[in-house]
Amino acid sequence: MAKARSRSAARKVKDKWKAKNWYNVLAPASFDHVTIAETLADEPDKLVGRVTEVSLQDLTNDFRRSHIKLFFRISSIEDGKAHTEYIGHTLTSDYLRRMIRRKRSKIDAVYDVTTRDGATVRIKPFATTDRRIQNSQKRVIRETMKQTITKQAKASTLSEFVKYIIDGKIGVDIYKNCKTLYPVKRIEIFKTEVFNQPTIHIEEPKKKEPIEEVTEKQTPPVEEEPTDEQTTETEEIQKEPLETTQQESEEPIEDIKESSKKEVSEEVEPEESEEPVEEIEESFKEEISEEVEPEESEDLETEKSEKESKKK
Repeated sequence: MAKARSRSAARKVKDKWKAKNWYNVLAPASFDHVTIAETLADEPDKLVGRVTEVSLQDLTNDFRRSHIKLFFRISSIEDGKAHTEYIGHTLTSDYLRRMIRRKRSKIDAVYDVTTRDGATVRIKPFATTDRRIQNSQKRVIRETMKQTITKQAKASTLSEFVKYIIDGKIGVDIYKNCKTLYPVKRIEIFKTEVFNQPTIHIEEPKKKEPIEEVTEKQTPPVEEEPTDEQTTETEEIQKEPLETTQQESEEPIEDIKESSKKEVSEEVEPEESEEPVEEIEESFKEEISEEVEPEESEDLETEKSEKESKKK
């Protein structure tokens, strides 16, 4: 009988995994409600209070921020989606070890600050130097870190303050303030813890969207039918240029050709020489004869005189 009862009890046991459902875990509004993870639960109330860990690389797809770990806690469930709230962040241990070396000083500090919307946050920054420094110098650096962190926390909400820390802007501000006192090499906030969530609801300023100019749809103009008077005017206008072209074409083509030939001949004809070529040749001959004649006449006279002398 005992064996029969145990078999019947085993059959009645239900599979717990079949009763569970999957839920998407979403990041807060400051991280654009990105899906962080998926989790199982048989009842949605059991999800509240669970903590999920995710790297900033998974949220932003930037591999340079893989050393930052973010922690989110599930606060409510709506329509099969688990909404979370930010509770803190840390830096990976290997990233911290790379910044700490021998013969250098490390300045640690812990501060509790309250934001503009009433949230209390514990911040743990640290600074490194190129060489060892005195305790008095460390004390001054801690004081400047405290002033800049508290001032920034009072002027911003929790979501703005978290973004300011994760982006590294607060480290840059501390570096600028400490530079006048002692040249600090690097400043990081390696851990934050949110003790109390915001108690005052403050709407964050929305990004100004470009105003789209509403342009009315222009209806195409209705073409009016031309009247009889307009048609007659258009016909007259079309006829006028045809008449002018016909008048111009009445001039004979031969006259145009002859005029063009005359212009070309006037340009091409060489200037007529004032004296003809024959007259020029005769004038040259006369000049030559005049130059030659006196010599010939003298020779003739000498020959005549010799002949007469021989005859005698």
